[in-house]
Formats: sequence, C-alpha cells, structure tokens
Amino acid sequence: MGVDLRQVLAGILTLTMFLMLGHMIKRDHFDSVQEKFPGPTKEVTKVTTIRSLHKKGDAALKNDVQELKQCWSKPEFDEGQQSKGYVTFSLTDGPEYHVSQIADAVVVARYLGATLVVPDIRGKKLGDKWNFGDIYDVEKFIGSLDGVVKVVKELPSEISPRKISAVKVPNRVSENYISEHVEKIYKKSGSIRLATFFPSVNMKKSTTSSNGDSVPCLAMFGTLKLQPEISEVIESMIERLKTLSRKSNGQFIAVDLRIEMLGENGCQEASGTKGCYTAQDIALFLRKIGFDKDATIYLTQPRWDNSLEDLKDLFPKTYTKESIMPADKKAKFLNAESSEYEKMIDFYVCSQSDIFIPAISGLFYSNVAGKRIALGKNQILVPATIQESTAPATKFISSYIKKKNHLAYSCFC
Repeated sequence: MGVDLRQVLAGILTLTMFLMLGHMIKRDHFDSVQEKFPGPTKEVTKVTTIRSLHKKGDAALKNDVQELKQCWSKPEFDEGQQSKGYVTFSLTDGPEYHVSQIADAVVVARYLGATLVVPDIRGKKLGDKWNFGDIYDVEKFIGSLDGVVKVVKELPSEISPRKISAVKVPNRVSENYISEHVEKIYKKSGSIRLATFFPSVNMKKSTTSSNGDSVPCLAMFGTLKLQPEISEVIESMIERLKTLSRKSNGQFIAVDLRIEMLGENGCQEASGTKGCYTAQDIALFLRKIGFDKDATIYLTQPRWDNSLEDLKDLFPKTYTKESIMPADKKAKFLNAESSEYEKMIDFYVCSQSDIFIPAISGLFYSNVAGKRIALGKNQILVPATIQESTAPATKFISSYIKKKNHLAYSCFC
C-alpha cells in the first residue's frame, strides 16, 4: 500500500553544521547525529507533501513545491573603502564545496575592500585545472556581485602570483576572524591567496558577520550559473528520467551512492551505528517504506558496478550517468579528465530530483539540501536499517529538515 509523507518541515541545518565529505557520520540513522551539533534553530511552519509509489504503480510521488522568495537584499558597497589589493582563490573538490568557498572569498574581499579575482577550478590530481568559464558563466558571476565587491577576470600582469601571501580561513569566516588573522597579512603583502578549510571545531560555533547573512546569501545562491552546454546535458538527463518514470507521473528518486566512498570509509556496523548505506541497504529501505518496482532511481555512481545488482533486482529502473546521458556527450563528460563535470551533473540532478536520498552523509548531502530549499524542493529521506517488514516513511524524514535551521532557509522564505 502507498505511504503518505506529511508535515515535512522546510528548515535545514545552518552551514556551520557542514561536515567534510570525507568524514562519515558513524550513526545508524543520520538524524540522531545531527541533533548533537549545536547551532541556531527556529520553528518552521511550511510543509510539503510526498506520496510514495503504490505497489500497483497506480499512484505517483506528489511534490507540493513551494515558491520561495529571497529574504535578503543586495548589500551596498562603500567605494571609498576600496583598497588597491586583490583576493585570489581556487574552487576545489566539487560543487558542494564551491558555494562555500565563494561565500567566504566574497566576505573576506568585501571586509578588506579588496578586489576579487575570478577563481580557477582545480581537481584532486596535480595538474587538473579548468578555467572558471569552462563550467560557470563568468559574466553572471561578475554581474551578480556588482556593487557588492569589485571583481576582475584576471590578476594584473604587474602582480606576481608568487609574491602573494597564502591565507587559510575557516568556512563561514567571521569579521572577527578576518580582523585578527587576515587583515594584517593583507596589508603587509598587498594581496592574498585565500583557501577555505572546514574544521569540525569551527562548525560548533555560530559565526556571522555584522553585515548579517546578505553577503553569504548572495554569494551562495546568486553568483553561480552553469555554462549552457552543461545545463543542456543535465536537462536532457532529467527529461530522460522523467520519461522513464511515466508510470509515476514523470517523477524520480536520486540517491547519492558512490562505491569508492563506501570503500574508503566502510559501511560496517558497530555498536548499533552505521556510517553509510550500500546498494542492498537502499533497496531494502525503499521496499520497506512502500516503493515498488516501478520507481525510477538515479545513482551518483559514475559507472555501473556489480555491487549495484541488488538494487536493480528490486528496482529495475535504476540508472547511472552512462545509461541516460546523450550518446554524443559521453566523450566529453564521461572520460578520465571530466570528473569535475560529473560532479556538477550529480549535484544538479540530485538538487532537482523529486526525492533525494543520501546513502552517504557529508557536505554533498548538506549543500544539495540547501540547493533544494532554494528550489522549493524539501523532500529528503534518510536511510536506516529497518528490522520489520514495513515501516512508515515519516519516520525517516531527516532532522536536517525537521528540526534545524540552514542558511538556505534564512536566505529564502
């Protein structure tokens, strides 16, 4: 029988709760861990509805997508405070990190009165490097920050990158931190190269600048726009998934399940806790909360792996990128040098899916959740090991949504 999910509250954890993607939360149910992380909370009255597929396939997921409006205004910049120095930085580790790195760079540059240089994009391997314009719209980035902070496409030729001082700042850097640890270096060097790090100790503190959330809200949700070719690939994949989901009114589930992450961190259970979930775990979880074989599932796993067969046995309409991407785009977006493109595709497909299920907890999960809030999509189910034959799906609504506030919710209302 079908399962109705009701009263899904639209708040999400503040960005101060983000965990590094590599540090898996060791709990049987992700929700129980998140509640231990301190941070501002607020009651949320907005609700959304999800209906899972009936076993006979005669009903479909129902998304009551709510139109959200930005709750912040574009801050003004005093040109009299403009200095002669520059702030440079790189985007690294995928789109879930990019939004935070941009927000921190904008906050730092604005506080210092410095000119921000459009970043490059770097992968994990030495030499993996892309221009910002290879993936994102440069003009959109610069235009969105007009009047907030001065932005240039390149560092002036007379300034040697080798003479620029490197400075590390914690994610969601505060004005106090900039004043105490960054400003002196900037004034001495004239320009700085910024790198954001994500220490857990920083995540235990709620730090906001005196400018409120307007600057990070703008930087996170108003600066990035994908290049048209990448957008077209993502849109074609989503349309393909909707076509394959015709028995469920064109609605599909996205699951963040990557075999290499499961292998690196392990999904072993110890003392009743579990850090992540395998394909078999996800298959049993979905079946026990009421989804049937007609449910269409997208996996972030890049290529098909034999370990996914348990999921496909119960849910035949389970796909990875290689099976739904347009054939003429695979050479560019599915080769050894295109890992950054693949991360982009996963991030935006998961953000736009009808239901999102994180098999792994981490920053990807958190920032996909934030992106979904901005899009008015609040349907996130957190997996768990279910002993009984069936269970109410309402039991597995993430506390990211249920109980905590997220910067995305402070940005949109």
